[in-house]
Amino acid sequence: MMNKKMTIFYEYGDKLYINLTNRCCCACTFCLRQNGDSVGDADSLWLEHEPDMQEVRTAFAPFAHKKYPEMVFCGYGEPMMRLDFLLEVARFLKEQCPGILLRINTNGLADLIYNTPTAHKLQGLIDTVSISLNAYNKEEYLAVTRPKFGIGAYDAMLKYASDCKKYVPHVMFTVVDIIGDEAIQKSREVADSVGVPLRVRPMIK
Repeated sequence: MMNKKMTIFYEYGDKLYINLTNRCCCACTFCLRQNGDSVGDADSLWLEHEPDMQEVRTAFAPFAHKKYPEMVFCGYGEPMMRLDFLLEVARFLKEQCPGILLRINTNGLADLIYNTPTAHKLQGLIDTVSISLNAYNKEEYLAVTRPKFGIGAYDAMLKYASDCKKYVPHVMFTVVDIIGDEAIQKSREVADSVGVPLRVRPMIK
């Protein structure tokens, strides 16, 4: 039985967020996980265990009647750590809320997690992929993001973004505003080289 305090769905702004795992292959220096256990008015996002589909259905029921402009896979872990389950949940949400837009906030390292290309699996289910660029070169990325895959993670992330453009209507990179104007400009140049727009997002504390 699901612990009633285990937060699978939570509202933030005008969107509904989906928290499926606490696992992550990075240890970003700026990650919210370093400073707390929740976002906005949500209860703790640390999961007692990874939910199954029945728990997702039960947890979604209180939100099913509400209208959201977008639902976002983003919790206290990397959503793509549970890619197949994420896609199952996406199908469920599309069935429950026809026309709903679904976004994944990701570190873009899914191909390294599974050691195979994965972007094609998102086709027809995911409307937006938002990838944390975090840095403008591989050395800075390694220092800031600290991926378990090492220095090659940066190039893999850029390739993943390029691949997603083939299968997903909207793809974007993000950086947090605290990195400074020079780093933001250099990051924008990297994003432009891949043909993916860059969004500068505020640091959540």
